[in-house]
Amino acid sequence: MRDPVIGEILVQPDDLKQRVRSLGAQISQDYEGRDLLLVCVLKGAVFFLADLMRSITIPCEVDFMAVSSYGSATDSSGVVRILKDLDRAIEGRDVVIVEDIVDSGLTLQYLLRNLGARGPASLEVCALTRLKGVHPPADAVRTPSDAPRTPARLNFLRTSTAHHP
Repeated sequence: MRDPVIGEILVQPDDLKQRVRSLGAQISQDYEGRDLLLVCVLKGAVFFLADLMRSITIPCEVDFMAVSSYGSATDSSGVVRILKDLDRAIEGRDVVIVEDIVDSGLTLQYLLRNLGARGPASLEVCALTRLKGVHPPADAVRTPSDAPRTPARLNFLRTSTAHHP
């Protein structure tokens, strides 16, 4: 399908809405009775976060981080900087990083290491999509040296197009 203004439509709106609802239901089930904190990666993930939160049926809090690995170009500089950090501590909390798109995986690796070092009870990622061929870390992240490894599950909203498998 093609839109005259934006070009090729890769995912039908109804399919997107259904998958976001499904992710919200899964998060609600997985985190029932737990201390859930959603960490939105600004600015791109804010609309995905808003839609996702409408589908989450359990109490949760939200915080925001802004990070950059791009400098002035569209290619990754290889250096990740925190532009805006969290407003609250995450130690002992169940944290889900909400990301719009995983492109190089560099920013996500940085966030998993950085937030994992802050001692969350759990740390997972819910990303809208990823670029073809990108395989971000999904096994585990390091917590402080005296703490056990914290599993990090990556939940993608996958599409069936050639651009975003």
